[in-house]
Amino acid sequence: MENDNDKRTSRASQTREKQSKPKVWSPPSSLDAPPAPTGFVHRWIRTETLGFQDTKNVAGRIRSGYELVRSDEYPDSDYPQVEDGKYAGVIGVGGLVLARVPEEMQNNVLTITNVRLKKTLRQ
Repeated sequence: MENDNDKRTSRASQTREKQSKPKVWSPPSSLDAPPAPTGFVHRWIRTETLGFQDTKNVAGRIRSGYELVRSDEYPDSDYPQVEDGKYAGVIGVGGLVLARVPEEMQNNVLTITNVRLKKTLRQ
């Protein structure tokens, strides 16, 4: 009879190499945004086009309930911010600033837009 004291490798150590899917490269997004607080959604608002200020767009959004998101509200993150001017300290990039709006208001806007679109398509 053979000696049971022969060294055998355990079954647990004989694992197969895991088949991993090749990693697909995707370009980083310039418009990454922090997660919105509960009950809100974040939206990007245009502040300028071709170097010209678009104050009408921003003022209209603010009047309709949007509020600009300041970078100091997210101290542990590294989101791009506007360095100078009217929107200094606000998260923004390339003529856009980040704003938040209540989800309920956003849903109302989408509903109204869909109704108008359906009316237009029926005509």
